[in-house]
Amino acid sequence: MTEHVKSMYDFHTWANQTLFNRLRELPEEVYTQEVQSVFPTVAKVMNHIYMVDHSWLTIMSGVDMREAMSGVGELEKQLETKNVVELQSMYRELAERFTAFFDQEPDLERKLVLDNPYASIRDTSLAEMVLQVVNHGTYHRGNVTAMLRQMGHASVMTEYAAYWYWG
Repeated sequence: MTEHVKSMYDFHTWANQTLFNRLRELPEEVYTQEVQSVFPTVAKVMNHIYMVDHSWLTIMSGVDMREAMSGVGELEKQLETKNVVELQSMYRELAERFTAFFDQEPDLERKLVLDNPYASIRDTSLAEMVLQVVNHGTYHRGNVTAMLRQMGHASVMTEYAAYWYWG
């Protein structure tokens, strides 16, 4: 299971970088253009994915979920100042931190107690948390694809099968 979970995270990293590469090909203003959608801008979606990934890694590293989520507001303010190139670089650094975590964690099936303020208390394995990160990112990359099409631009394929062949 561990190798599969790590492989899924590698897919997530590839999909994020593939989408960032596409965003960098588009006119700069597309990244911050307001649209009527789930998020008001592509930048806000990409920031959201980053914040959630960052929070999960913090939780996986042993910080209580409520405490990990308490710093999200400050992180959000920092991210709002970043352009697409800067955020892409931050994603790369975060992926390196995930990889370092995987390298030092011998048991991704190890469970942590999550005290989720939006749900309840639950024992959850590190592997489940990684799959949540991947699933969450996939969902929101789909939002970006829809937003780009709404603005008249093609997106890029980032589904798992594409990763098999192109990743």
